[in-house]
Amino acid sequence: MRALLKSPALWMILPSFALTMFVIGYPILDLAWTSLQEVSRFGKLLGFAGTMNYGELVGDQLFIDSLVRTGIWTACVVTGAIVISLPVALILNEDFIGRGVARIIIMLPWSISLTMTAVVWRWALNGRAGLFNATFMNLGWMQEPVEWLATAQLGFTVEIMVGILVSIPFTTTIFLGGLSSMPQDVYEAAYVDGASRWQQFRHITLPLLKPFMNIAIVLNVIYVFNSFPIIWVMTEGGPANGTDILVTYLYKLAFRFGQLGKASAISLAMFFILFAFTLLYVWLVMRGEGETGADSDEPAPEEEGAPA
Repeated sequence: MRALLKSPALWMILPSFALTMFVIGYPILDLAWTSLQEVSRFGKLLGFAGTMNYGELVGDQLFIDSLVRTGIWTACVVTGAIVISLPVALILNEDFIGRGVARIIIMLPWSISLTMTAVVWRWALNGRAGLFNATFMNLGWMQEPVEWLATAQLGFTVEIMVGILVSIPFTTTIFLGGLSSMPQDVYEAAYVDGASRWQQFRHITLPLLKPFMNIAIVLNVIYVFNSFPIIWVMTEGGPANGTDILVTYLYKLAFRFGQLGKASAISLAMFFILFAFTLLYVWLVMRGEGETGADSDEPAPEEEGAPA
């Protein structure tokens, strides 16, 4: 401990660490304190309320529905983004004419604001003058226009597809970084040994890409879980709160209904859900790597008749 305190590196990073803890820790503490208060719609603390706000959440069916929908939204978008981004990254990692242009096209949606992307999709999916209805009707695929965002089930499905689409550039970038750092001599050796492309992918690419896949999963879960613009711009959580996730429901409670104490309780619950997920996932990954390392360190059994 004394050696650690005498380390120059510790004292060099201490100011940045303290600033980071203040920037992150103070809002969390303030949020926790607000969630235990009765708050007016103008943000004035009226008195200590204990766990009243949390008790209201447990009995709030809209909160429960939003929590379940958030889980579905996060799981579907993250899974879809990873499943699509992996083959896209594999293709873009190959050497072909126009690869640079293809990479730019794939990354282009990442440079556009999520809000603007959602506005464009809302216009394209408009039930009367939308691009999708006009195109499909001109091609003869539909006889009547479809109200894509008028029902909760169809609207939420469309929003999940848009969420996957806008998550692909970021996820592809992570996978491309991993693929670019892989040693080529391993592939050359596998090719000489007669390994097929599928065998190379399964036994070389996937194991080496696992750390980057873990990063993509954790970061995408955090981003998608807290994603606000797509659902809010396209449907505002409607119709009848049928597409609300936690972050949009929180926004309505805070800025439409003035229930700041209850909204603070949801914010704190979201923080702990993500914190618990991150810790659990990191623990599972480290445990899996530890078991794999332990298995690889076991001595091979001696063959019969072999010298000791």
